[in-house]
Amino acid sequence: MGVHRLILRERLRRLGWPGAAGAALLALAAAHGLLVLWPAWQEREALAGRIVETRERQARIAQGMEAPPLGPGQQLVDFHRQLPAQPAATAAIDRIYAVARAEKLSLARGEYSLGIDPKTRLARYRILLPVRAGYPQLRRFLHSVMAEVPALVLEDVEFKRKEIHETELDGRIRMTLYLSRW
Repeated sequence: MGVHRLILRERLRRLGWPGAAGAALLALAAAHGLLVLWPAWQEREALAGRIVETRERQARIAQGMEAPPLGPGQQLVDFHRQLPAQPAATAAIDRIYAVARAEKLSLARGEYSLGIDPKTRLARYRILLPVRAGYPQLRRFLHSVMAEVPALVLEDVEFKRKEIHETELDGRIRMTLYLSRW
């Protein structure tokens, strides 16, 4: 190991200060290339790939093979079209109760309130359901009802057990059903 150090010192002495500065600059240039230029080149290649994909998509749209993307106004109309209409609220609530029956869950009398937002033209049907069942049963019910009624938003779930040894929970489930008024 000592011999290698001596050889390195001898060669650096032959190069002098200008040679050592040049070697340091070469090392800095290599580090700059690896740390700065290489990631920038990879990003440029990714962007070039996206440009090619975009041009291909534009060609498919021009040929009628693909539908053009929706504009912001069209997206809002499409969103409202996917929501159930306000008169269909009873059908959505019937589906909630059907899911509860399928899970053998007895829903107590719930509280319902309708709110209308004039800015968004959406109706919000707030639903508060008291429940009593086992945890796995309640969890299956919540997953099933969210899959069955996509316009339903789970806002709050509150469960409590009276005694530690009980298997059934008393709970309240607060949901909001969004309805279109268009």
